[in-house]
Amino acid sequence: MHPIIEGLRGKLIVSVQAYPGEPMRNPETMAQIARSAEIGGAAAIRCQGLSDIAAIKGRVEVPVIGLWKEGHEGVYITPSLRHAKACQMAGADIVAIDATSRPRLDALSFAETTAAMHAEGALVMADCGSYEDAKNAYDAGADILSTTLAGYTGDRPQTEGPDIELLTEVVTAFPDRPVICEGRVHTPSDAVAAFDAGAFAVIVGTAITHPTRITTWFTKAIENR
Repeated sequence: MHPIIEGLRGKLIVSVQAYPGEPMRNPETMAQIARSAEIGGAAAIRCQGLSDIAAIKGRVEVPVIGLWKEGHEGVYITPSLRHAKACQMAGADIVAIDATSRPRLDALSFAETTAAMHAEGALVMADCGSYEDAKNAYDAGADILSTTLAGYTGDRPQTEGPDIELLTEVVTAFPDRPVICEGRVHTPSDAVAAFDAGAFAVIVGTAITHPTRITTWFTKAIENR
C-alpha cells in the first residue's frame, strides 16, 4: 500500500469546501480552514477546485485529496481526464473521481481514466454511489474506494446518516482495498459507527467546515421545539 494511503488508516479526513455564491468561497479562506482542521487532528484534507487545491497544498503538511466539480447534474466530480490531470498538477496527492457508470464529459470510462492517471503516477480515490460502482472501481484498480455518492445517484435511498449498510458491504467484499466512509457523517458517533463497520478512514465535511448548514441545524431545531 502506498505510504500516503497507509498514513490515513484509522484517521479522520476533513473535507473543506464551500458552495458557489457562499461568503467563504475563497481559496485563502479555505486554506485557513484546512490549516485549522489540520491543527485539530485531520490526517488529510479533501477539497475542490484548482485554486483551493493549490492554496491548501501550500498551507498544510498533510496529504490533499483533490477534485474538480463542474456542473450539478450527472458526473460533476472530476468529470474528465483533463479535470483529473489538472487536479494532480495543482498539487493533489490523491485525485478523487466519480466512479459511477454514468457518461463522463470526455466519454472515457472510469477504468480508462484511472489507468491514465496511474500512468501519470497519481493515486485515485473512487467516489461510489453503490456496490456496483465499488466493484467496478475495484476492478479498475482504484487505490481507494469511498461511499461519497451513496444516496445521490438514484441507486440507493439517502440515509439520514452515513450509509453504513453500503460501507459494510463494500468492506466485506474488498478487504484488500481501503474503503473510506464519506457522506452525511454529522456527529462523532457517526464517525465511530463507520470505523466499527470497518472503514479504513472517515471523511467529515459539513459538520466541521460548513457554518451555514450547521447554523440551520440549530435554527430549525429551535423553530420546531
